[in-house]
Amino acid sequence: MSSTDVLKVSILGKESIHCGFHLIPYIARTVLNTLPSSTYVLVTDTNVANFHLASFESEFKAAILSSTTDPKPRFLSYVIPPGETSKSREGKADIEDFLLLNRCTRDTVLLALGGGVIGDLAGFVAATFMRGIRFCQVPTTLLAMVDSSVGGKTAIDTPHGKNLIGAFWQPEYIFIDAAFLETLPVREFSNGMAEVVKTAAIWSAADFALLESRASEIFSAIQSPSPCPTGRSLSTRTSSQTLLLSIIYGSISVKAHIVTIDERETGLRNLVNFGHSIGHAIEAVLTPSILHGECVSVGMILEAEVARSLGVFGQVGVGRLTRCLKAYNLPVSLEDPRIKCVPAAKLLGVEKLLDIMRIDKKNSGTAKKIVILASIGATYEQKATVVADSVIAKVLSEAAKVTSGIPSKNPVHMATPGSKSISNRALVLAALGTGTCRLKNLLHSDDTQVMMNALLELKGASFAWEDGGETLVVEGGKGSLSAPHKGKEIYLGNAGTAARFLTTVCTLVQCAESSSTVITGNARMKQRPIGPLVDALRSNGSHIEYLDSQGCLPLSIAPQGLKGGRIQLAASVSSQYVSSILLCAPYASETVTLELTGGQVISQPYIDMTIAMMRTFGINVARQIDSATGKPLDVYRIPKGTYTNPAEYNIESDASSATYPLAIAAITGTSCTIANIGSTSLQGDARFAKEVLEPMGCDVIQTETETTVRGPPVGQLKSIGLIDMEPMTDAFLTASVLAAVAVGAPLQGRKLKDAECHNVTRILGISNQRVKECNRIKAMIDELAKFGVETKELPDGLEIYGKPIKDLRQGASVHCYDDHRVAMAFSVLGTVISDTIIEEKRCVEKTWPNWWDDLENKIGLKVEGVELTNEGPLASASGAGTQDTTASVVLIGMRGSGKSFIGKLAASALNWSFIDADHYFEEKLQIGVREFVRQHGWSAFRVAESEILEELLVANPTKHVISLGGGIVETASARDLLKKWTKKGYVVHIAREIDEVVKYLGEETARPAYGEPIIDVFRRREPWFLECCNFEFVNYTGDSNGAVDQYVPESKTRTKNEVTRFFQHITGQKPNLAPNLAPEIRSYFLSLTYPDITPALPHIEELTVGVDAVELRVDLLRSPKDLASFGPYIPPASYVTNQLAALRHVTTLPIVYTVRTVSQGGAFPDHAEQEAFDLLNVALRMGVEYIDVEISWPEKRIRDLSSRKGASQVVASWHDWSGKMKWNGAQVKEKYNVANRLGDIIKIIGKAESLADNFALFEFVSRASSTHQAKPIIAINMGGEGQMTRILNTTFTPVSHPLLPTKSAPGQLSFVEIQTALNLLGQLPTRRFFLFGNAISQSPSPTLHNTAFEALGLPYVYDLLQIPEVGEEIRATIVSPTFGGASVTIPFKIDVLPLLDKLSPAAEAIGAVNTIIPQVTDASGSQRILYGDNTDWLGIRECIRSRMPSHASVTAALVIGAGGTARAALYALHALGAQHIYIFNRTRSKAQELANAFPDICVSLVDELGKWPNAGPSPNVIVSTLPPAATTTDSNDTHNAIYLPATLFDPDHEGVVLDAAYKPAETPLLTLATKVGKSWTRAQGVDLLLEQGYNQFELWTGRKCPRGIVAKRVREFYAA
Repeated sequence: MSSTDVLKVSILGKESIHCGFHLIPYIARTVLNTLPSSTYVLVTDTNVANFHLASFESEFKAAILSSTTDPKPRFLSYVIPPGETSKSREGKADIEDFLLLNRCTRDTVLLALGGGVIGDLAGFVAATFMRGIRFCQVPTTLLAMVDSSVGGKTAIDTPHGKNLIGAFWQPEYIFIDAAFLETLPVREFSNGMAEVVKTAAIWSAADFALLESRASEIFSAIQSPSPCPTGRSLSTRTSSQTLLLSIIYGSISVKAHIVTIDERETGLRNLVNFGHSIGHAIEAVLTPSILHGECVSVGMILEAEVARSLGVFGQVGVGRLTRCLKAYNLPVSLEDPRIKCVPAAKLLGVEKLLDIMRIDKKNSGTAKKIVILASIGATYEQKATVVADSVIAKVLSEAAKVTSGIPSKNPVHMATPGSKSISNRALVLAALGTGTCRLKNLLHSDDTQVMMNALLELKGASFAWEDGGETLVVEGGKGSLSAPHKGKEIYLGNAGTAARFLTTVCTLVQCAESSSTVITGNARMKQRPIGPLVDALRSNGSHIEYLDSQGCLPLSIAPQGLKGGRIQLAASVSSQYVSSILLCAPYASETVTLELTGGQVISQPYIDMTIAMMRTFGINVARQIDSATGKPLDVYRIPKGTYTNPAEYNIESDASSATYPLAIAAITGTSCTIANIGSTSLQGDARFAKEVLEPMGCDVIQTETETTVRGPPVGQLKSIGLIDMEPMTDAFLTASVLAAVAVGAPLQGRKLKDAECHNVTRILGISNQRVKECNRIKAMIDELAKFGVETKELPDGLEIYGKPIKDLRQGASVHCYDDHRVAMAFSVLGTVISDTIIEEKRCVEKTWPNWWDDLENKIGLKVEGVELTNEGPLASASGAGTQDTTASVVLIGMRGSGKSFIGKLAASALNWSFIDADHYFEEKLQIGVREFVRQHGWSAFRVAESEILEELLVANPTKHVISLGGGIVETASARDLLKKWTKKGYVVHIAREIDEVVKYLGEETARPAYGEPIIDVFRRREPWFLECCNFEFVNYTGDSNGAVDQYVPESKTRTKNEVTRFFQHITGQKPNLAPNLAPEIRSYFLSLTYPDITPALPHIEELTVGVDAVELRVDLLRSPKDLASFGPYIPPASYVTNQLAALRHVTTLPIVYTVRTVSQGGAFPDHAEQEAFDLLNVALRMGVEYIDVEISWPEKRIRDLSSRKGASQVVASWHDWSGKMKWNGAQVKEKYNVANRLGDIIKIIGKAESLADNFALFEFVSRASSTHQAKPIIAINMGGEGQMTRILNTTFTPVSHPLLPTKSAPGQLSFVEIQTALNLLGQLPTRRFFLFGNAISQSPSPTLHNTAFEALGLPYVYDLLQIPEVGEEIRATIVSPTFGGASVTIPFKIDVLPLLDKLSPAAEAIGAVNTIIPQVTDASGSQRILYGDNTDWLGIRECIRSRMPSHASVTAALVIGAGGTARAALYALHALGAQHIYIFNRTRSKAQELANAFPDICVSLVDELGKWPNAGPSPNVIVSTLPPAATTTDSNDTHNAIYLPATLFDPDHEGVVLDAAYKPAETPLLTLATKVGKSWTRAQGVDLLLEQGYNQFELWTGRKCPRGIVAKRVREFYAA
């Protein structure tokens, strides 16, 4: 065995941390030799076990065998499921039970092999088992290596939060085997690097410098696997291994040192929580989508900004930290696309994060503490620092508000950040140059970061930092560039300068083997022009391709080098095009002569700047002179050469940025001096003080290197009159906001001759500002208008008409268009106009990231954070409710209403935690409720119950379902808490028939008796329940004689389905909206016209065949006691609720809830407004999906209803029965506009007097639907003449059915009638469907599908295509224009794959197709692809899901067989969340092959049925995919069949057994289940065939299959 060289780290006085490579033999020897024990137990998870368990078992067993110990110790292993869910009380108990079962004693040594979950969990077991046993940490993730394994923290999670129960328990050893990282996903490695960067940031500037300069080398260390034992000894260790180990060792050493000083986290150890205070709050919202390290990465930047805001940490440090984290592929902002795409990201509000941060062990009472950096490598204090909420909120907020007033730092002396223009040019020059250049005062911003990253991607230079990040050391690459690896794009964000410079830089790449370089940017960057530059380069021979829009990024640039010679360039749009070519011209193959064309050259000072800087770097550009006039021409000659880097280059402060503090002095009448900007500046914007501010009445003193401005008294600025700002175009925004308050007469000679007033400022020469980060001219016009300032747009600029400050509108909210200049300009105006809000405050990071901090700390104007909301004075009709979609659900209702039962189902459906408040009460107080009431009385109980409620809501604000006691509403304080909760979350009243409640309470004994009649209690509480809830769920059981159960045998399944639908809908997790309600797809709803719908419930499936929703005509309902009455009628709300609940119990289709008034063709009184909205509120409360609201009701009431609709949608309707409304008239347009404003769906019903009325309707719909973001519209003409419109309407066509007592409107058709008519009109062509296979003559598939087609009236036919092989006959069939789809059976499920264009993810994973669907790919329908899917797994999933007990999950599952159906079964079980999956097959190698095909699924092979690997749980789901003849229950008949023992079925389990064999109906497995699995539910092969067929039908038609009708026919065929 090769020698092992380890690095050892001391912690708490002991060298117990050992670091190296390939340490498994070393670990075994060290543990056995130094930690003698009778038993060694290794705990790991299934993911890690797959990689490393066998090696550990082999090495330990070999070492034990060779040891002289007698008796020999045991080595045991225990494997748990991966993930945070294992880190629980139950997970801990499982390990402890395993230890006890295996007679482990106090001398046992536990080894934790895995990531943080394993380390925390096994460590806590070690801390408590037998009052503490020894353990070792063997972390396998970088995060665990550098963080969780070091320090002795152990813990488990509870439903109340992470790591809330645990102990400090130090491991005997921590073995850091860096070779484990080679199997770690790259994202997980980056996740760990966040902690490494964090540690360096708080402790070691040298380590940080190493991390920021060698990221690519560190990544390479894990990307090339090292064969064992490479790296175990120093002699075999590679340089990349040495580097990787050194950064891990360094990070661990810091934490070990801190832990040694402060083991119990009383002060110093808080430092390792840098980034965690805010990061943990972010993680609480985004977990598990965003990883811990990724959240901490964002947290570090935000907490660094907090330090910067406090004035103790500089922007240089923030910039370095940002760059370093980005280098390891970590997010640094909540705007990162990886975060933004997570649905929960919309919940990351300031108040939400601050509320989560309130619970932090570092805090002191209510004061929040954050680790504050003073510099890279050092903290402000040797502990966390108290930080005010307002400071944190300012950093977290998306908007800012400058408090108007006089700067407290007057007179202000400051310097602005380095010039963006000069910084970018200097980076390009130094990178292309030869030698080393030290850049001083480089701008640390998004733009320069983008440029540096791009130059690194091109391998054009190397960068290092000196002077704590104040100096950038550039080692030039001499113009040698390489394209990034294939597929890698250079992303430039919205950095226009970088995009233009790099376009030419990328042409310098010359390597013939390189692929093209692709540069791209964000959405705005893809709109900004680059065409003139590309045209010039193309004309010069460069090959550049537009990958999207012509004239804009993204570009693909071929590696051909720059030819040179004469280049013509249109330079009237941007001077950056000119600078781009100038900077690269020395490296062209030929000397470049650059001729600028197209008229007036824009921004000549920036071209002059470029030429001056090139001169400093050793290249002299010659500008040609007109010999006749002596004037310079727009022709430049650039000699060939290589830049020579000066040893040091000082970058001027940014003159554009300097305009903002100077303007603040001007507008507030104070003084400001800006250093490093003077009369000798290279930048045109340095003229701003003399040429703009001085004419406005300011005193200006400008030396060569400094500019001072003193403003006139507030309100006395003079208008400028006429000014040409072409030399300083970026400064026009600053001039514009000053001009807005400039009312004094302009200086003599500047007044506009054509202006009537003297308050006019006319700015010209700025046309290029229309193509910057936004159209800046339009932006200034639009945003100044919010202050009441009038403007006028000019071809080359704009006019501003100044107003006195007192006349400007306060409280404006300025949209910044993601443009830094807009934001900073309007912050100037905010110094004199109160309550000005600057939205998108972070856009200043482009050029002055610390602007808001400098505004407060250096200028002396207070800045507040503002959290923007989308709420206006009236809620939008299309807006969702205000509830947080993860806010906890609280259940109230009478005892016996089913709150616990419903609550557990809801928690399961939402994947949330369930809390029973009574159980919580008893656990906390250690006394039963009945006994508490007996001892203390009802009053004391109610007080305690209310306190428990408040505690539960505070501790569990999200992702919990909380069931409360029935009497919670008896206490006023509790009612107030519940009503308050409805504003942010969900309070659901669980209602049940009172007779059922009385029956239940007569049998229940756990709770105290009421002491009064139950009906009296109910009557007292009922109004309180309604007052305190915002939703109501009816636990429907039918009337007291059990009517529902007579026709719904699967009543429990119906309840489960309804609970899932209801709670997923009201929380917005999965709104139950009709999927066919989309463009180009026809959708329908059935109008129920019964006065009492309960007689129709047994027939609901037949009635709803083909439709997408069911309309409940509430106005037609009549209570049984009122059936004899006639005329307008108001049904009681309780009756409507009961009818709605009954309908819900038998269908999960969305419901359209309609209260139609008499004047609109219904039966509801026209003037009963309050009663109508009372009934509409019933729909809201019960989570109805679509609510039809007549627009004749008051708009305010409709808007109020819409503001509370949540995920539901409003159908804004208008019905004209008179026939007077014409589709080409004014009235219909008026009604359409109102409905469009108020509804999500528009419904307008007219009356056809002639055929022409229908054509007018079609024309109206066509025009309305063609508008931008047009809403769905239902447009129909009533009557026989209007039936054509019913046939051709595409959105939610109301249909009738022959079984209904009446039609809800004249001319209404059935679904089948409409399909028939569509076919006759050519709108629904005939289609043919097939079953491909051989020996298929007895297949029931034709019966299944043809029955369904017939039931829906679809003109489709399903036939058999029996063939010996996949050949020309199938090829001809699938390309036929009448081909509608096909089923595929054995043996062709794999053979058809080459014929298909695309596969579903399921089909790809399973490796087989049983369904072919032609999919249209263009609007005309002429182009289509063949899509392959697999519905076998869906059938298996549904057979299991529908038969599982209500609260049960698939704890373990067994698949018998290893063929194609077994693959589908494995996929289905994984989708069901099976925790353990076993596979048994007679040929073990086939089973292993199947397991290998699904590497992401934890699978164990079974060698003998009835005996489960690793003492795993017995299955509660069994799926057999073998032919029945291949199995037997006779133990003596195993020669040709697999023996099925009785032990397959755990008698203690309720489970599901599925035999996939189609025939016979009774297989050996199902017979055995009947015999020994009394509590098991069976599913036959015909059930599977039906379920997969239902899914096929829906894939082909987009409509639900009529299951009852089809099942009846198929079972008849099956039995024949």
